[in-house]
Amino acid sequence: MRVFVTGAAGFIGRAVVQELLNNGHQVLGLARSDASVEIITKAGAEPHQGDLEDIESLKSGARIADGVIHLAFIHDFSDYAKAAAVDRAAIEAMGEVMAGTGKPLVIASGTMIVVKGKLATEDTEPDRSSPFAERARSADLVYTLSKEKKIRGSVIRLPPTVHGAEDKGFIPMLINAARQKGFVTYVGDGSARWPTVHRLDAAVLFRLALEKGTAGATYQAVAEQGVPTKDIMTVIGKHLRLPVEAKPLNEAVEAIGFLAHVVGSDNPTSSEKTQKELGWHPTQPKLLADMEANYFS
Repeated sequence: MRVFVTGAAGFIGRAVVQELLNNGHQVLGLARSDASVEIITKAGAEPHQGDLEDIESLKSGARIADGVIHLAFIHDFSDYAKAAAVDRAAIEAMGEVMAGTGKPLVIASGTMIVVKGKLATEDTEPDRSSPFAERARSADLVYTLSKEKKIRGSVIRLPPTVHGAEDKGFIPMLINAARQKGFVTYVGDGSARWPTVHRLDAAVLFRLALEKGTAGATYQAVAEQGVPTKDIMTVIGKHLRLPVEAKPLNEAVEAIGFLAHVVGSDNPTSSEKTQKELGWHPTQPKLLADMEANYFS
């Protein structure tokens, strides 16, 4: 299968590209810079010049492919609504040229869009009052395209931490914040839970959804249902030799900004249905072991 991958040069994208190539697929990777072209080419894939706001490049990539994996997202938390709007426009553009073909369109979403505080399954509805609710509208669009345009669309919810070597997500951000502040902080009693997945396990799931996912399905890329944030912060404190402090949310916000809201989110998530339907079985190291081995060298 020839697969068009947006975000192909990114942290998760590079793993997905390798997973696809290792399993006999060809990859056309969206490249928005010379650096991206180099990364995609070195991986053994074909670069496709363009970006998320270049609608014609998205359409042409999707048109000549047998399927699409959409990973790219503008991670601008200062204007999240705009980033989400760009995302929907990109999905709509690719969906337009895929209409009626039955081709797979797999997009990345997040577990943080669901109601917090109880175990979320693949059937758990998004929390429409959440700051992350804008991202849920991208998933809604894929469900609509699947139903009305005969596209085999599916949505993969990724945890707040997709970990592994070269991670540039929330864990490195928390490590950097601790270095700057001189202490590590968690919110409340630290019992808020984060689901996790290693990026290589996530890559396998994207391939499986592409190959045999059900139209309109939601899958959850979760290897660990919920690691207490206190445990994560304790590992950071140990390696940085810094004190680990509990703070109420308002004080945590003063200390580490918007990261406090993420740290304080209790987001336990199950992937039981995903594993059963697609035969996906995570095999990579768990978060805390990965942090110990790869995040402080």
